[in-house]
Amino acid sequence: MHVSKRFALMSALAIVIATGAVVARASDGAGGREARATLRDASGAVVGRVWLQEADGKINVRAVVSGFAPGFHGFHVHAVGTCDPAVPPGQTSPFTSAGGHLNPSGTTHGAHAGDQPLLLVNSDGTAMGRFASDRYTVASLFDADGSAFIVHAAPDNYANIPGRYAAAGVVGPDAATLATGDAGGRVACGKIQR
Repeated sequence: MHVSKRFALMSALAIVIATGAVVARASDGAGGREARATLRDASGAVVGRVWLQEADGKINVRAVVSGFAPGFHGFHVHAVGTCDPAVPPGQTSPFTSAGGHLNPSGTTHGAHAGDQPLLLVNSDGTAMGRFASDRYTVASLFDADGSAFIVHAAPDNYANIPGRYAAAGVVGPDAATLATGDAGGRVACGKIQR
């Protein structure tokens, strides 16, 4: 075999072996640094999936969804890993069982650990999001009651309402905006699992 062909073959083989080692290392649980969630709507239909992988002090998040209304949708980690679609008395949205946004520091909205970028749903009802966050770790999502991803019906304003706006005598963000970012009802939920 010609020397350059042999070198090319050996180089390709080395890449395959190295890639296999990386995949094997990632698939062995990566020291508990990987997680996933299957998003379901209130009827129980699967409407998306989320994958988490922790590396170099950040969580890499990838989400793929379908069947949503076009436009921006709030997308958060919520503090409880329960996705009960029943609407409790006095509530108007399913999945309230997932609690509020993941917020171990007790901050206002926009700075919650579970606050994430919006999902932009295309006219065909699909969206894909990919980003990195250092606001939480995979291990922190598996506390006593777990955690869940929620997709909301409306965009999240991250409590970013300038003081020059006033409504009902309240200047700037009101209590609801500071807690939720006015992202509306919960349209999908996925318990985070290993």
